[in-house]
Amino acid sequence: MGNNWPIYSLENICDGIFDCPHSTPELSSDGHYMVRTQDIRKGYFDTSDAVMVNSKVYKERTKRVTPKFGDLLFSREGTYFGDAAEVPENMSLCLGQRMVLIRPNPDIVSSKYLRIFINSETFQRKLLAFRDGTVAERLNLPVIRQLPIEVPPMQIQKVIEKKYCCLEEKELINRQINQTLEQMAQTLFKSWFVDFDPVIDNALDAGNEIPEPLQARAELRQTVRANQDFQPLPTDVWALFPAEFEESELGWVPKGWQCKDMTQLVDTVSITYPLKTVEKVIFLNTGDIENGRFLHCNYSSVDGLPGQAKKSIQKGDILFSEIRPQNKRFAFVNFDADHHVVSTKLMVLRAKDKIDPLLSYFILTLEKNTDELQRIAELRSGTFPQITYKELEMLGCVLPNNTELLDVFVSSYLKPIYSRNFALTDQNEQLAQLRDTLLPKLISGELRLDDLPDEVVTAANE
Repeated sequence: MGNNWPIYSLENICDGIFDCPHSTPELSSDGHYMVRTQDIRKGYFDTSDAVMVNSKVYKERTKRVTPKFGDLLFSREGTYFGDAAEVPENMSLCLGQRMVLIRPNPDIVSSKYLRIFINSETFQRKLLAFRDGTVAERLNLPVIRQLPIEVPPMQIQKVIEKKYCCLEEKELINRQINQTLEQMAQTLFKSWFVDFDPVIDNALDAGNEIPEPLQARAELRQTVRANQDFQPLPTDVWALFPAEFEESELGWVPKGWQCKDMTQLVDTVSITYPLKTVEKVIFLNTGDIENGRFLHCNYSSVDGLPGQAKKSIQKGDILFSEIRPQNKRFAFVNFDADHHVVSTKLMVLRAKDKIDPLLSYFILTLEKNTDELQRIAELRSGTFPQITYKELEMLGCVLPNNTELLDVFVSSYLKPIYSRNFALTDQNEQLAQLRDTLLPKLISGELRLDDLPDEVVTAANE
């Protein structure tokens, strides 16, 4: 990075570096968070899929050190190797396996600056050289202690924090908005196509009999509808739902609706990319997409591509990793992809005729479906928990045969939500690139406070 400031080993600017307990604890439904490597996301602790332990296990795992506000959580092995996050304020947590706790000396380095430095693109590239030679992505504790950290004076650290974090906070807000949007879509889908709320409402209004298994839901709907804040669906939308149920092999379903598995919604396609006709492409492996995000858009020379770089994709395709479905290595191609080639370990799924690809993507990536695919993958023999297209037959949902209602769900709700989601995700990618460009210059002193580009102020204030 810059050459103007002294470089210290990590242990020389810390009050302690602590390894995690090397045991697998019993988990609990509540209690204290246990941080695992997959819970660290470039600066923050993601609690969306985090696990918990009870007070007894927590006490055992904090015998050596209890994480506190101002400490850093550092992933030393696995998919998110090298990522650092700050311990949130007022949160009780302990370390999971393959985690390290870093306690900075506040007189030398601020925890926020140290976290920013460790997660910077420049330092992350350097970090690859420190990996254990026997394991692709692992850092041993003695190596971690000796990691070289560039430390400006404290006043410079504070300037870097302020300018860097204004972009970072905007990214966090965007992520939170996206999570809210996704939750809205999932809540509506569950209400319409899982709990059948509008069908129950129509049946109640028509005086039709409610099947016994749905009686509890009907009672709940009566309570909801009696609330003065209840807002019914538009009349034209409500009219698209039936007012009766019929029995099927899956139980009681709305009249005229059927269960469809994912293979009835999407096909698997494998069209070989004509690599001999180009010099460079954007190659996507399983690790290059995550939970709807494309993690890079960098071109690579065709000559240096791995053997699994073979598949073409197009706008509207769904990419879904065959390996470890719970890692959420999936994404929706919402752009022209003529220059992209993907790994053979990524399923390329294409919506069937009359099925909107966004609907297929939304259903496939519902939490309950990725969890079910992970369960199925773990039952199969092999080196990794893995699935194929055939396993998608195991995922089903009840949908109307008439596509008019599905069209309304997609056009009025799903598309606006995903349009906003994609826009915010793109903005976050731009903010991340801006941060990674600015940080080395801020640390080196090449860029002064007064020299910051207008994009920083604009992005932070949007």
